[in-house]
Amino acid sequence: MPRVIEPTELPTAVATACSVEECIDALEYQGFDPQAEDSLLGAAHWLARLGANNDFLADIMVAELGNRHKADDGSSTYGPQVIMLSPLGRPYFLRAAIWPSPEEHMFRASGGSAFVYELPHDHNFDFLTYGYFGPGYESDYYEYDYETVAGAIGEHAGLRFVERTGLNPGKLMHYRAHRDVHSQLPPAALSVSLNVMHSGGAQGWTDQYRFDTDKDEVDGILSPGASEVFLRIAVGLGGAEAMDLAERFAARHPSDRMRLTALQARAGMLDPVAADDLWRRAEGSGSRLVALEAARYRRELALVTAL
Repeated sequence: MPRVIEPTELPTAVATACSVEECIDALEYQGFDPQAEDSLLGAAHWLARLGANNDFLADIMVAELGNRHKADDGSSTYGPQVIMLSPLGRPYFLRAAIWPSPEEHMFRASGGSAFVYELPHDHNFDFLTYGYFGPGYESDYYEYDYETVAGAIGEHAGLRFVERTGLNPGKLMHYRAHRDVHSQLPPAALSVSLNVMHSGGAQGWTDQYRFDTDKDEVDGILSPGASEVFLRIAVGLGGAEAMDLAERFAARHPSDRMRLTALQARAGMLDPVAADDLWRRAEGSGSRLVALEAARYRRELALVTAL
């Protein structure tokens, strides 16, 4: 499960609160490298100091409400559940996440799935989280070995249940990329967490999975990249250059996920017989992910043609 960072592990005692600006300045100066212990604990120290500031988030929210007539600057990719506290485009960003309880109107209107409750998943990035307001959500925590999983739908995941525990007020945790899996439960009352998120270009080429914990299987991919979407659209529009690019990506792209996307795009333009032949050849591609998914698609096509 995520590492709980105790106050005694921090570089110095969290004696005073800091402002958002001070926290950002400190992160700008020292960075946030979750693989380096000093950097990790340094960022945790400043996040805890920001968490000790009981007023800053309310001030930001009031200011946002006062400026609601202004156009959105597009700085957030998370939607209304998240308040971005620092700009994107750095190796880290700072945010606040709102977690409604079942008693909140937004929960009743949208349902728990809109807030990723009871959706077991991992992350393709490291991040720190701090229980800032409210009782905090609970999670069922699991661990797994990312390197042993190709990422095919229905593949055995090898999840190991650890425990159920909550993000209590003042609790500070480090979620480890491609290792920690959690299924969040809605809190008893409205809660807020603060996060320092690690961000890097390589994340776009690594997968984030959804899991079926009852079956202990990979249940879906939560991190499709923009390049995958562009390729699907381009092939769907029927251009010869797009089809040629998809053929080259399917054969030689260094990312197994992009190779699979290219094959999926091509198969979508074919009749069932031709699609089955495409997937049959893909089973011998040398990629475990492509081979597993090719076999699954062939099973699905066999069921369709048998009807």
